[in-house]
Amino acid sequence: MVFNDDEEPPPAKPGPARPMQRVQLIKYHSLNAPLAPNDQKVVLELKGASSATSRAPLDLVTVIDISGSMVLEGRLDSAKRALRFIIRKITNDDRLSIVQFDDEATRICGLRCATEAAKADLEALVAKLEPCGLTNIQAGLETGLSVLNGRSFTTGRAASIMLLSDGGENMGNARSVDPGSVPVHTFGFGSGHDSTLMGAIAKKSLGGVYNFVYDSNNEGRMQGPSPFLFPLGWALAPASTRGYGSSPGNKPTVLSEAFSQILAGLVTIIAQDVELTVTPFLDEAIINKVDAGTYPTSTATDGITIQIQFGTLYSAEERKVIVELALRDHTSFRPYSSDVAKVLYRFSFEGQQFTSNTELVTIYRSRKAPDAADDAPPPQVQAEVARRQHADSIKAAMEKADRDNLEDARNILVEALKALERLADPMVDMLRKELHKLLELFKSKAIYERQGRPAAISSLASHDRQRFTARGDAEDIRIFATQRMDTYLEQAKQDDDRPIPTAAADDDKEEPEPEPDLEPELVPQDVPAAPKPMAWEGRTLSMALRAIAAVLSLLAFSIMASARTSGWNDSGRFETYRYTIGVNVVVCFYSIVQAVAKIHRLVWPSSISQSISSYCCSLFLDQALAYLLISASSAAASRNHLWVSKLGTDQYNKKINIAVWFSFLGFLALSANALISMANLFSRI
Repeated sequence: MVFNDDEEPPPAKPGPARPMQRVQLIKYHSLNAPLAPNDQKVVLELKGASSATSRAPLDLVTVIDISGSMVLEGRLDSAKRALRFIIRKITNDDRLSIVQFDDEATRICGLRCATEAAKADLEALVAKLEPCGLTNIQAGLETGLSVLNGRSFTTGRAASIMLLSDGGENMGNARSVDPGSVPVHTFGFGSGHDSTLMGAIAKKSLGGVYNFVYDSNNEGRMQGPSPFLFPLGWALAPASTRGYGSSPGNKPTVLSEAFSQILAGLVTIIAQDVELTVTPFLDEAIINKVDAGTYPTSTATDGITIQIQFGTLYSAEERKVIVELALRDHTSFRPYSSDVAKVLYRFSFEGQQFTSNTELVTIYRSRKAPDAADDAPPPQVQAEVARRQHADSIKAAMEKADRDNLEDARNILVEALKALERLADPMVDMLRKELHKLLELFKSKAIYERQGRPAAISSLASHDRQRFTARGDAEDIRIFATQRMDTYLEQAKQDDDRPIPTAAADDDKEEPEPEPDLEPELVPQDVPAAPKPMAWEGRTLSMALRAIAAVLSLLAFSIMASARTSGWNDSGRFETYRYTIGVNVVVCFYSIVQAVAKIHRLVWPSSISQSISSYCCSLFLDQALAYLLISASSAAASRNHLWVSKLGTDQYNKKINIAVWFSFLGFLALSANALISMANLFSRI
């Protein structure tokens, strides 16, 4: 279906003449590296401004499961409470649509501006939700995407979907749905949902995350038939065996708390279409690997620039990328500051595109061998690498557990805990807490399937997206939570009948940090590389001079050899001319070999290593051949001058004279190369 009846949003409020800087790039890397080939890790961090007083208006579609299993444990009541929280938090600039699904999906309201009158209507629609039917997640997701894709008003507006389900898909195939660039945040409610499916849906979208939400504080006690069989299995089972009766352990706000955390991000979007590009200077380094979690990474048309798509960025959010660089062998250089890569980022806001200035990653390269203490990567790099390894450990443990090898899975988590002992970072305590919780949930197959797998998938989603996710309880592990999320968490715990401040009221309480201004800027794609050190310039000049020497010597012996007649004045009859031809042939061949070697080293600097002995050999041959060439040229010039003085000038003498001049110019090129070889040799000694 196509939905294009979305309400027209209010006119955009006039913003400041020059908007504040919304995104900041921070680089972390070692400041020093040896001239010998080596690998370096660079962490690039995009950080959002810590104020949402000027943020993108939101178009939100909530896709709610109303299948028969939602009647259990008051789940639908919890969903209604969570929806009411959303309705009360959004502002007039935001628009909300609600989609319900069971066997099929129904849009119960289009995108409506969240005015006070509309909020009352929306709450009335939410109150009428009733559970029935099976679970067709595909239909619900497709309908939600149709609402957003069919919008008539899109400029500068952030679109997102929040998808809730408590069961497994028994109709349709949600994995076949392509969300495109729309973030889909999924919520698996209770232990009966298909966490693998819900995690895959969120992962397939740009920036979406999967959240695991308990439906009570005592989920570990759940027994009885699987909710995948509902309504038949659960309807026929005695209430005493279902394990879902009301209990003092119930926490009615748990779903509202999880919803509030995602909403806190969606109403603080300060940048859209965020993209980071990294381009290495090929004469300095190549990119071995880029680790950006599950954000899309691609190579630009130039074949060397790496592009990472992040989608939206919330207030005070961070995106860190690990770039592994292989620095080339520059042992023939003197110590210098090397610009190894250039970085820039782009984003849009209110329909306007912004591009940052190009920033350079500069590392000082010297002959000093790296010291383990002094040249260790900065703590920020070590912490980010450890966090990615932490996430890899969780993934490896989950793979073991899925093959019923829980003992190996727990051993992997224990080793991950030990690895954190060597790390000093504020996030470490949360990482330890996360591992301890997973160890508890990996104790048995039953616990793992009910809670361990969804908690692990949620943890991986959080680390891969660098965003907060609920791992059962929204206030348990707060990795990547922002200040606004903390505020909303406390508000979501309040009684449903208490007034809740709107997002606009929350914005007013936040004082924006002073930031430098940022204007839209068009940055040329071909940014010139940084000036190269003298050794590089010498290598390029040497290659050019050797090519010139080869051409001049070729012309010299070709012209002189062509000065032949049938008479006695044939160049082949005179030893001086034969000597000159022979020397030019040797110089031409030598210069061609040296030029090819220089070109090869320019293109692949690390493929051929030059030692002191090679520089000595080049210097000796340059000097020796230069001497032979000037002596041969002088002898040929003298002989030709003597002949002209006695017999006059003819075509034969003119050719000899031209060949001698080319030979002399070749001598000058070869002599310049000898000076470069001497400089290279002395720079290595």
